Formats: sequence, structure tokens, C-alpha cells
Amino acid sequence: MTNQLQPGIRLKEDAWAKKSAVSRMAVREALTRLLGEKLVVVGDKGGYFVKPMREIDVHQIRELREILELGALRLAHKKITKAQIANLEKICNEFTGMAKQGYFSGACEADIKFHETLIECSGNEKLMEAYQASHIPLFHLKMGRSQLFMDDYDLTDQEHRQIVKALKNKNLKLAEETMIKHFARGEATTLE
Repeated sequence: MTNQLQPGIRLKEDAWAKKSAVSRMAVREALTRLLGEKLVVVGDKGGYFVKPMREIDVHQIRELREILELGALRLAHKKITKAQIANLEKICNEFTGMAKQGYFSGACEADIKFHETLIECSGNEKLMEAYQASHIPLFHLKMGRSQLFMDDYDLTDQEHRQIVKALKNKNLKLAEETMIKHFARGEATTLE
């Protein structure tokens, strides 16, 4: 989910068993579960591979995230608390710190945490369950490349902070516009 394993890479059972200090059977069970969750695929000659991201996947992920997260914004804007706003601001600061230090996987985790926290702020458990069950990856990997990119972290940071500020000021329209812009930019950057 954090793109630490690049799309298309083979997941070797023996290597993961050794790395995780568990049996190959446990790794095989985990890979089978990931297959069921559509996070890995089986290769033509067998073996498990990290599911590749196609252009249509990126587009559909953006659409799904817009539906879920705009819904969460609409619910959150009515009932968000000062403590939740403070938590979102703290996550923004974590993202900024990680990105400035060049710790991009940490920044990616903070980005995921930001979006999950927005969903939590909706106060709707079913929405959170749907979000988590969707296994929605964020746009941190450019198609055709095998490394994380965070060359747009300043824009991501600005957009996150604008969303929080809009929620704080009860400006739903600005929060929604910023979120839509945030997702559109993420999609475009991924497809570059």
C-alpha cells in the first residue's frame, strides 16, 4: 500500500519466510490472502507478483477516492472537533518533516494517515470499513518507474493544509475544491 514493493516485482516465498522469520507455509497463506484482496497476481508460470498499476487503475482509483473522501469531508465538516483538527495539523507537520528529511516512505505513511484520518473524522464507521476494504493505494509511484517520488511534496503539503484550514473554517466548498484538485494532480503526476 505504501509502494515499498514496486509493481511487477516477484514475491519469493523462501526469501519472505527468511526475512520475516516465519515458515514458507505462513508466507504462502499471506500471499493467498493478498491475492484474494487483489493486491498481488499470479504470474503466467506461477509465483506471486505485486499487482501492476495500469492507467485505467489510476483513473478508477482517483474516482473512488473522490467519492469516498468527498463524502467524508461532507460529513466531517458538520461535526469535526478541535482535537481532530489538531490531529490533522500534527499529521501535516509529520508529513512536512519526513519529506524535508528525505524520508519519503515516512512521508508516504503520513500521507496515508492524513487521508485515513479524514475518513475517521466523518464519524461513519461503515465509510471507514469501505475505505479500508478498498485497499486504495495513494499516488506515490509514477507509472513505469520503480522508485517512490515525492518531488511534489510541497504541493501535497499545501493542499493537505488547505483542506484542514477549510474544515477548521467550516468552508466545505473550499475543502471539496482542494480535494478534487489534489486528486486530479495526483492522477496526472502518476501518469506523467
